[in-house]
Amino acid sequence: MSENISILLVDDQTLFREGLYTILSVQPGLVVVGEAANGQEALTQAQALQPQVILMDLRMPVLDGVAATRQLRTVAPQSRVIVLTTFDEDEYVFEGLRAGAVGYLLKDVASDKLVEAIRAAARGETFLQPSVAAKVVAEFNRLSNPSAHPAPKPTPRPGAGQNALVEPLSERELEILRLVATGASNREIANSLFISEGTVKNHLTSILGKLEARDRTQAVIKARDLGLV
Repeated sequence: MSENISILLVDDQTLFREGLYTILSVQPGLVVVGEAANGQEALTQAQALQPQVILMDLRMPVLDGVAATRQLRTVAPQSRVIVLTTFDEDEYVFEGLRAGAVGYLLKDVASDKLVEAIRAAARGETFLQPSVAAKVVAEFNRLSNPSAHPAPKPTPRPGAGQNALVEPLSERELEILRLVATGASNREIANSLFISEGTVKNHLTSILGKLEARDRTQAVIKARDLGLV
């Protein structure tokens, strides 16, 4: 890679941060530029350093990882947060993603997967550990399944629920967004709709802009809240 990826480590366990630093410092193109022991320190460091990727623990003193991730949208909007935690309960997963995290990994993740997630985040992509991704897809499927709710809302007509958007999504964009909500990759979406991957990426860029979302996971969460998926 022609440019190093700057990383901020945020965890209240000094030994764990030291271990991360050791693992990441030997990886080509990765540079740890700072460390923080709690969410408040993370905000200060992030504002000063503007790292590309932040590895964020969830449970920390002073300010937890969810609150810190939410506030990072203001102090370091270009930084991409990957949650790195021991907790995989649904409430933590969805709180972390709603706060703005683009990745969610457990601390027992293999080092090569961690590096892969960092590089993906730096490219503007989302990276979820398989067990976490399964929870996200299952939740979206549950919410979109009328039989899972005692009083389901009717399926919105094309264009319904879009009044909150400055610019409504097109029919094609809605199709793509609903496939994204099932966990489909760009290639799978392209094959399903008989279009090129480049066209899918162009539509996704437009979708993110209209929904004011940072990534596809955030787009689906917001679209679900609007009743679009």
